[in-house]
Parts: sequence; C-alpha cells; structure tokens
Amino acid sequence: MKLIDTSSWIHALRRQGSVEVRDRVKALLDAGEAAWCSMVRLELWNGVGSEKDRKILLALEDVIPELPVTDEIWQAAYDLADRCRRTGKTAPVQDILIAACARTYRVGLEHDDRHYDWLMTV
Repeated sequence: MKLIDTSSWIHALRRQGSVEVRDRVKALLDAGEAAWCSMVRLELWNGVGSEKDRKILLALEDVIPELPVTDEIWQAAYDLADRCRRTGKTAPVQDILIAACARTYRVGLEHDDRHYDWLMTV
C-alpha cells in the first residue's frame, strides 16, 4: 500500500499533469494499493474548483482507504518537525504530517515533491 500525496493527485487529476506520475497513481488505484489520509483529502478539497472536481473526489472517497491520523501520528509529526529543524531543513507542516502518517503506518509514499525524499529518512 502507498499513501498518495496531494502532489501526485494533482498530476493524476489534471489533463496536463505529468504522464509518468499519472501512470504511477493509476497503477496504485488499479492494484487496490492506493491510500490517503485526512490531510491529503483536505488539501484536495481546498483545490476543488468545479462540480466535476467535486464528483471525482466524492467517487474517490468511496474506494480509497483512509489512514487515520491518530494521536500517535501527531506525536510522530512533532518529532519529525523537531528533527528537521535540528538538521536545518524545513518543509510545509502539512507535508510533515503526511510523511509522519506514511512512516507510522510503514507504507510507501507516492509523491512528486523532492522534500519527501529526505522527510522519509530524517
């Protein structure tokens, strides 16, 4: 299973998105290996601009499992933010939470943001 980050969903849901990223997301969906968390869903809902987009997200909510953001994940995010700061690296707080979620559930993270490469190893 892989948690799909908003950065990859954006490519997957837009006609002009990266074909490579769209193909990776499609493969995860086809294999039943796609997952998301509430922060990803919030970011996607924040970007909804049309009724068509709303229908797509509602349809996805029926088939994609959500990895719950628990107190344990919040604590992992706090710890990850602290480690990032100590190493002089910064990332958007929502991405720290998403990385903490993937790390806690021990699932892969499908993304198109380079900072996740180090967020997953800090």
